[in-house]
Amino acid sequence: MSDTTQIASTPHVHHAHAGESAPDYARYRVVPARHPARTAGTVLAIALIALVFFSVLGNPRWGWDVFAQWFFAEPVLEGLGRTIVLTALGAAFGFALAVPLALARLSRSPLLAGSAWAFIWLFRSIPPIVLLLLLNNLGYLYETVWIGVPFTHITLFSEPTTELISPFFAAVLGLSLNHAAFAAEAFRGGILSVDHGQREAAAALGLPQGRQAWRILLPQAMRAVLPTAFNDVIGLAKGTSVVYILAMPDLFYTVQIIYHRNLEVIPLLMVATVWYLVILTVLSAIQVHVERHYARGASREQVARSPLSGLVKLLRSARVAQTTRSGAADVAADAAWAQRRVGGTVGIHNVSKSFGALKVLDNISLTVPSGSVTVILGQSGSGKSTLLRSINHLESVDDGFIDIDRELVGYRREGRTLYELKEKEILRRRADVGMVFQNFNLFPHLTVLQNLVEAPLAAGVPRAQAEAQALALLARVGLGEKGDAWPRQLSGGQQQRVAIARALALKPKVLLFDEPTSALDPELVNEVLDVIRQLARSGTTLIIVTHEIGFAREVADTIVFMDGGRVVESGPPAQVLANPAHPRTREFLSKVL
Repeated sequence: MSDTTQIASTPHVHHAHAGESAPDYARYRVVPARHPARTAGTVLAIALIALVFFSVLGNPRWGWDVFAQWFFAEPVLEGLGRTIVLTALGAAFGFALAVPLALARLSRSPLLAGSAWAFIWLFRSIPPIVLLLLLNNLGYLYETVWIGVPFTHITLFSEPTTELISPFFAAVLGLSLNHAAFAAEAFRGGILSVDHGQREAAAALGLPQGRQAWRILLPQAMRAVLPTAFNDVIGLAKGTSVVYILAMPDLFYTVQIIYHRNLEVIPLLMVATVWYLVILTVLSAIQVHVERHYARGASREQVARSPLSGLVKLLRSARVAQTTRSGAADVAADAAWAQRRVGGTVGIHNVSKSFGALKVLDNISLTVPSGSVTVILGQSGSGKSTLLRSINHLESVDDGFIDIDRELVGYRREGRTLYELKEKEILRRRADVGMVFQNFNLFPHLTVLQNLVEAPLAAGVPRAQAEAQALALLARVGLGEKGDAWPRQLSGGQQQRVAIARALALKPKVLLFDEPTSALDPELVNEVLDVIRQLARSGTTLIIVTHEIGFAREVADTIVFMDGGRVVESGPPAQVLANPAHPRTREFLSKVL
């Protein structure tokens, strides 16, 4: 019998003899597996490193005494300072130009997107050294730089080009334009990497487009942008050496001048090399810290909090407590709103919607009374989610219109003509319609509390008041202690409850649920349904797309069954679920009940 068989069978032998003590497994000695190849590789690496150090430090021709003489020399440090300044200015102006260029490339305006593309194509194509020479000699093409009203004699600014564009100015401008062209594509790729649901969630909350870009899209895009962006900055730091063509004494040009005088080429090149290594090491260290900042919320592990973050949390708690004491009436009003609300009446009038040749909604008319709970049933592809998204104008319709309390979300009506509103006005009206998505769509780079206060802050609510309301909502959905958690640290059911609280933060008249439990494990479904049950008794108008038939029977005032983009049947749960009139409804229910 092998040792393995003896160990495995030992517990059964001892079970057969009552009163005998269990074996002491703590006395077994564990021997780690040996890796001869790994050990040999480590020894070889040590030998190679030692060989390189001996070759470099032991060879007098490297001229380390000359290196030490010039490393901190004043001309070298002046050249180093100019290299650092050029890198910093080129990176700052380049990134400042790259972000609007990336957003312009993604614009729906063909002219704007085409102009941004042409800029990027041009300045990525021109070698930096050629670009610097062109800018430095711009005075040959244009004698003056003139700013005024085109096609008139009105002048706001006029200056000789040769006096305005110095070699330093040409160097900064050229490096910035070249850097912006490459960085813009990095930002565009990062923005495209952000899940589309994040944009929809931001739009559904009524966030202005500028706030969507700066608070939601770009912070998430930075995780994908940073490695490429820092590579570009490192390339920029090394690329500043091309300014020698403008006779500017940067680090490399200064070293060249010195070794042309004393003929100590190798030691002086090592001076430049080591200083470049120092610059790039500092940039790499900065990169680590910046990446760590934008990686917040990317892991389910709890990150250790710094004393500063604890102080911020303490100050925020004190501010919320002060607001609660000083504005007791407001807080009481918020609490009353949390219990009793007046929902909006939703009117859907002859709505049709097509995606190409596919007609998704076909002449749908429906009225959802104030404070009611309407559940929409139907197989996948029947148009349920499209109808839901049309209510808050995440999808525009081809025919018909939808209103809430007789006010259209995406249009203004003049007689029998509908004029689509501008995005700013659509976002304002969309705040009346909260939406909870199937896949939660929480903002992963924001804490739970930050997720809830983002839309109220954009709407002009004071931060302390927004945080007090958010904490009250979190308590209502059973997550009062999770305000400082990141979304990824929560279970699926907890994330969906946070999404519901976030949708409620703007006090919407209507709340839309797009299959709120389909992405959850069966064990987590009930905790989300319990929150929806509470809302169903609160007076908010609820429209829910779901496959939970038992839940629909319990909470719905009206069941709507859709098939092929049409409303096939609607009525009370007892009628539609227990005694459906339409054969298609009976067929569907026979498969799901």
